[in-house]
Amino acid sequence: MATAVQKITLSSSRDIPFNKLVLSQSNVRRVKAGVSIEDLAASIARRGLIQSLSVFPVVDAEGNETGMFEVPAGGRRFRALEMLVKQKRLAKVAPVPCVVRERDSAILPEEVSLAENIERAPLHPLDQFRAFQDMRGKGMTEEEIAAAFFVPVAVVKQRLRLASISPVLLDVYAEDGMTLEHLMAFTVSDDHVRQEQVWDAVKDAWSKEPYQIRRMLTEITVRASDKRAVFIGLDAYQAAGGIVMRDLFQSDDGGWLQDPALLDRLVAEKLKTTAEAIAAEGWKWIEVAVSFPYDATRGLRELQGEPLDLTAEEQAAIDALNAEYQKLEADYEGADELPDEVDQRLGEIETALASFEERPARYEPDDIARAGVFVSIAHDGNLDIDRGYVRPEDEARATTEGDDDVDASGQASDPAEPVIQRAVITIGGQPSEPEEDEDDAIKPLPDRLATELTAHRTLALRDALANNPHVAMTALLHKLVADTFQHRSTTGALEASVRHVFFPIQDEALKDSPSARAVSERHDGWAGDIPADDEALWDWIAGLDETSRIALLAHCVSYGVNALYEKPNPYGGNGVSQHGLDQRLRQANRLARATGLDMVEAGWRPTVGNYLGRVTKARILEAVREGAGEQAAQLIDHLKKGDMAKEAERLLADTGWLPEPLRLADVDGAAGADGEEDGVALPEFLSADDEEEVPADAEDDEAHLVAAE
Repeated sequence: MATAVQKITLSSSRDIPFNKLVLSQSNVRRVKAGVSIEDLAASIARRGLIQSLSVFPVVDAEGNETGMFEVPAGGRRFRALEMLVKQKRLAKVAPVPCVVRERDSAILPEEVSLAENIERAPLHPLDQFRAFQDMRGKGMTEEEIAAAFFVPVAVVKQRLRLASISPVLLDVYAEDGMTLEHLMAFTVSDDHVRQEQVWDAVKDAWSKEPYQIRRMLTEITVRASDKRAVFIGLDAYQAAGGIVMRDLFQSDDGGWLQDPALLDRLVAEKLKTTAEAIAAEGWKWIEVAVSFPYDATRGLRELQGEPLDLTAEEQAAIDALNAEYQKLEADYEGADELPDEVDQRLGEIETALASFEERPARYEPDDIARAGVFVSIAHDGNLDIDRGYVRPEDEARATTEGDDDVDASGQASDPAEPVIQRAVITIGGQPSEPEEDEDDAIKPLPDRLATELTAHRTLALRDALANNPHVAMTALLHKLVADTFQHRSTTGALEASVRHVFFPIQDEALKDSPSARAVSERHDGWAGDIPADDEALWDWIAGLDETSRIALLAHCVSYGVNALYEKPNPYGGNGVSQHGLDQRLRQANRLARATGLDMVEAGWRPTVGNYLGRVTKARILEAVREGAGEQAAQLIDHLKKGDMAKEAERLLADTGWLPEPLRLADVDGAAGADGEEDGVALPEFLSADDEEEVPADAEDDEAHLVAAE
């Protein structure tokens, strides 16, 4: 026969006047912990009593109920109610919801008190974050939420930010897949996709520290402590539409600026405005950049200006500051520690006095007319203006008899007509010209842009030469023959070497170009096989098959290719002469034809960054006209330069258009400008356009050399 399941009976509940309740000595809570009695009283006043009290009847010596009830479980709630009664916010006879337990039950009051406290499951932090988010969504302000739960507003902001993290990551946190410290690190970014990408990247790593997460989330941002951000100011950046990411859980030096492009534009505009103001002083040139190399003034002569005397107003200000400084020192001479406001004021006075020590200098008008200025941003974000530097080509030339009417630049001048000089302002090496001043004339490409473009061509030529051992052998033999028969080499006794040519100027895209990757991969492949010991290297080379030997030779020779355009130095010394530059580019064209180099196939495309945003509107239209046709050019000729460059990039994307420095020089007729026939590269000393004439009696020898080659 089945045994019936015994049913349990729950204690009854009823409202008991507060003055009929007393605190039981059976309450197990003795140590203060959790929310204070004051905060709990405020919560009851706001929300009412959320949880009933558990009580036992009080009996006399004979076991009869007295009408009073003791509270073994809920002592903190009882004390909070008691405080409200004392504050006259609650009546003494106010009914209190209570669960009345049997006095003679086998369950002790201490057990009830202990069970109530230890069986209470703590709320998961995520539930609290989401509850705050729900209340915010239903109209409560952050201040109201903070007041309701007696926490600072900053805590509410932090918890709301935690609740706004990607739901995917919140689920991971709920399942204990990450710590709260990890979750806090993700709050520096609002991009859920990026948050998930970073977690996927670090979740399986043996070390996934919160600082690593913060670093990955902010790697494409700019710190607010960066000198560019200090120079512009966060207020100006945000007024222009910029967004600042903040870390609410630790010091972040002001946060991170999310839009580096906007920041750079604001910096360029502010620097340009400063340069234009300085140009009114009459300087010949002004170089503008965020920062300059430490040797930017190398080779330039620095003018020694005469510091200007202090004006009466400046001297009076200095005297007043010194007097105030001395008075403050005297007033607090015996103090162990200065008040914060006094210490701050002393610092302000020291800064103000230091500014007077850096006196502006006066320069002679003739010196200003030939000298220039560097404008940049100092390490602390302040403007750095360095005046008075003369380039070698701008030095005053010695005048001879009859040259009285020649000015310092070598140009004839008319004393009756004043000379008006407009400073040439360059920003980041590029001329800064107002867009409205651009005319329809096609101006020469800037030297820096020409160098960057030809750096792409140089790398492409290296890759093409390394893949064409026959041409590489021809180029090397050509150099050896020239050194042997024409004595062009001026170094070494019997030396043939390849000097690795590095690029002094290059754009950011060069290192990721297909040519760069191909050269690097090929070099790494050979480097993994080549022995380090010199004797072993000789034996290793001797043991290579002919195909491998020729391929290695071609690779090594390719590193000597130099097709870079450089601004010629008309005064000799360092740099390349005009003749040397012409010869270099002529030979580069010859190598390009011999290897069949096509810069379009090599992966170069015109973009805003590498060309279109660096030239005038006239050149942009010329490029579109040549690459996409007159109709395409007419579609964009009314646009501003920035928009025109972007549209031109789209129109030219698949046209195969190349700027002049990247084009293969035209070959007219059977023989080109370098004396080449049918695409075959001839040695330079056999070229018809070589500036050195070939003696008539050497023609037979040359024929033999060609045959031998």
